[in-house]
Amino acid sequence: MKIYIAGPDIFRPDALNWAEEARALCAEHGHEALLPMDGDAHTPKEIFQANISLLQSADALIANLNPFRGTEPDSGTSVEVGYALALGKQVVGYMQSTIPLIERVKHGEVQPPVKNKKIVFDVEGFAIEDFGYPLNLMLAEPVHIVTGGLREALAAIKHTT
Repeated sequence: MKIYIAGPDIFRPDALNWAEEARALCAEHGHEALLPMDGDAHTPKEIFQANISLLQSADALIANLNPFRGTEPDSGTSVEVGYALALGKQVVGYMQSTIPLIERVKHGEVQPPVKNKKIVFDVEGFAIEDFGYPLNLMLAEPVHIVTGGLREALAAIKHTT
């Protein structure tokens, strides 16, 4: 299978080494890795179009959904996940910790129960979703999220031909 590997890993200082390791790991599992850094694109528009083309040619997507520059996944990765879902592709995400979002976000004030359910707000006054997911339900519901890294996500990919 061709698997598009999405995530902020392309911004790592050791991105080229990471890419080699990701390709090798995919090959060990009998897959071909497609990475956002593949190709020759340079301008924002070219990079976007190249990534969309790679994603369209993929059989599945694996996404690094670890928090990036905050408590949520990389926004570009979230776009790629949504696009893959819209195309009907299999999507597996991975996180080092899958504890519920409500336990990860800094709490502010706890309000009295509403309809027998307490509503917890973050420090900026926004309600924190409490469905037991590690991320917002719009990512956590359609994406199979595993605890771990790329290796664990590859193990969760369903082989299709």
